[in-house]
Amino acid sequence: MVCNAVMLVAALFSLSTVAAAYPDRPIRYVVAFGPGGLNDVVGRVFCQKLSEAWGQPVIVDNRPGAGGNVGAELVARSAPDGYTMLSISTAHAIGQTLYQKLNYSLERDLATVAILGSAPLMMVVNAGVPVKSVPELVTWAKSNRAAYASGGIGVISHLSMEMFKQAAGIDMTHVPYKGGGPALVDLLAGQVQVHANDIGLVLAGVRSGKLRAIGMMTDKRHPLQPDLPTFIEQGYKTFVMGNWIGVVVPAGTPRPVVNKLATEFSRIAQLPDVVRRFADQGFDTSGGTAEAAAALVKKETLRFGVAVKASGAKAD
Repeated sequence: MVCNAVMLVAALFSLSTVAAAYPDRPIRYVVAFGPGGLNDVVGRVFCQKLSEAWGQPVIVDNRPGAGGNVGAELVARSAPDGYTMLSISTAHAIGQTLYQKLNYSLERDLATVAILGSAPLMMVVNAGVPVKSVPELVTWAKSNRAAYASGGIGVISHLSMEMFKQAAGIDMTHVPYKGGGPALVDLLAGQVQVHANDIGLVLAGVRSGKLRAIGMMTDKRHPLQPDLPTFIEQGYKTFVMGNWIGVVVPAGTPRPVVNKLATEFSRIAQLPDVVRRFADQGFDTSGGTAEAAAALVKKETLRFGVAVKASGAKAD
């Protein structure tokens, strides 16, 4: 019994020593998407702050491909020492069901560190569509041929609309594009009528008068559109959705290191200059414990798994 107690104390001391010494060399922060997107921009801001706080370089490494899976597989195979991290997003939660062949599992191979924040979705219509609210869109879509744009098969702008169609009991034709930018171009031109995407992507079109916002997919009204009712206010009680960004490390990374990272990312997320940096883009920084972040990732993976199966979307 005494021997076991001594061994336990020694193990705890060893773990605390590891956390105290961490980091003592550069850290690689893998972004599983190309430069310039929201995942990349958010990652670079947080990495700069992390580097300043710890006195070690935190290097962003863009590894795009296969909806974020190329970068995820790389990190899942990396040493579990806290020196390789991955920026994950809603796309990774969706991908767990969307992709038929994956060489990694979010739950098995990666440990969640933190949720850095989220960009809520806003539904918009081309200004030529004669609706001003979600109920009006539902009524209009039941007697008119309508098409909605998405940034591609299985992305959140696709699945959110499929979930909405099911909830509202309506049908609309899905027109997938290679990214949110091309989808927005055709929406502005009136080639498609409806779109749901990050508020930061569609807000300029709303402010120009070429698009009309009809609902926020948030639990309360958003400061960038304070007069726009939420889906909840318009009768869709559980329709809260956004593109979140988080951080994971390889499974098996020492828990004190995971907690140290979570604490630091949470601190950075609450810095006034960081909050201001993203506020105008509609990205709301968050933070919190590693346990809370892991619970959210698991919940979102299950929720979007149901949506993927219901939509019939698949990717190889």
